[in-house]
Amino acid sequence: MSSIIPVDLVSFATDPSYLNTLVTTNASNPSVINLLAYDESFVSVVGENATARQLHNLDWQAFHEAGVYNKDAKKLYVTSNWAGDLNNPINVTIIDLANNYSISSTRYSALAEANGATSYYPPGTQTNSSTPSRVLYCDQGDLVNPAGLVSVDPVTGESEKILSNYLGRNFSSPNDARQHPVTGDIWFTDADYGYIQHFRPAPTIPKHVYRFSPATGEIAAVADGFTQPNGLEFSPDYKTLYVSDTGAVEFDKNLTRPATLYAFDITEDGKRLTGRRTFAYSDNGFPDGLHTDMEGNVWAGCGDGIHIWNPLGTLIGKIWVGVETNNFAFLPGAVLVFSNAQLWIVENLKAVGREISKDFGV
Repeated sequence: MSSIIPVDLVSFATDPSYLNTLVTTNASNPSVINLLAYDESFVSVVGENATARQLHNLDWQAFHEAGVYNKDAKKLYVTSNWAGDLNNPINVTIIDLANNYSISSTRYSALAEANGATSYYPPGTQTNSSTPSRVLYCDQGDLVNPAGLVSVDPVTGESEKILSNYLGRNFSSPNDARQHPVTGDIWFTDADYGYIQHFRPAPTIPKHVYRFSPATGEIAAVADGFTQPNGLEFSPDYKTLYVSDTGAVEFDKNLTRPATLYAFDITEDGKRLTGRRTFAYSDNGFPDGLHTDMEGNVWAGCGDGIHIWNPLGTLIGKIWVGVETNNFAFLPGAVLVFSNAQLWIVENLKAVGREISKDFGV
């Protein structure tokens, strides 16, 4: 269990080791989770009764990316980390929320090496009362299978690739995706991490953010200039797109390269981006998976847990586990935290994730 710990920024300003007086961790076997308030507003975001605990600590990295709930299956879908073996592809870890967060693993025939994902309405299936019937995965591909986007029915296990190229050119390794609720378009990032981890050929295309229409097949590159574009997320009013650049980690880790969140304005027709600006920088590790809450706060999985910035880009707090946290998933009244071998939960959470109403039908 954990209570909220205030961080004295004045003391921190002159003592780089100040945080060590508040938290400690065993990086080889993490067991402690803390809620750190960098701003007094943090309490109102997570709630004064929020508590945190560890659910699983495994000997393999089952909890890496994605984290998408499907109401028809009543389960949450997470992708495991790359195990460094083409004969042991990335698994999809299934978390049974109704059965004490028990886990199982599966793979899908059309999905080679999964990474990020989003809940997905195929064209013509969205109604005011429906929840998304599919999970759409970023498939990084491998040395044989092309990279792209793969739609999966979690109930039947049926899978199909809905995108495998940019007008004839190969993607590198699609990393994360979101579906726009009005246009139905899929926005996704394409990074080089498959090549960096030696399961994809050398890249042949620049690193972009793309917008793809499953209904018409239209695809457009909408942003470039990244070292490694990674997580992306809409603001709750869909006027802003946030994109992380995790260029600090490539074949090596070099923290003089980007570990940065950028914000873009979305044009009124929902098709283009303008006004690129630096939104925030991660002080530990790099910002990977992104989500917003309904108050517009931006949450990111970083090097020591989840970092939370308010809409102005002020760091207001952390869900601190002391080890790399690549992603997380909002639940009604809670958030699950993925730190690869560990799964954590913050309960009695006040913040409401942007996609809670859509995915859970509440």
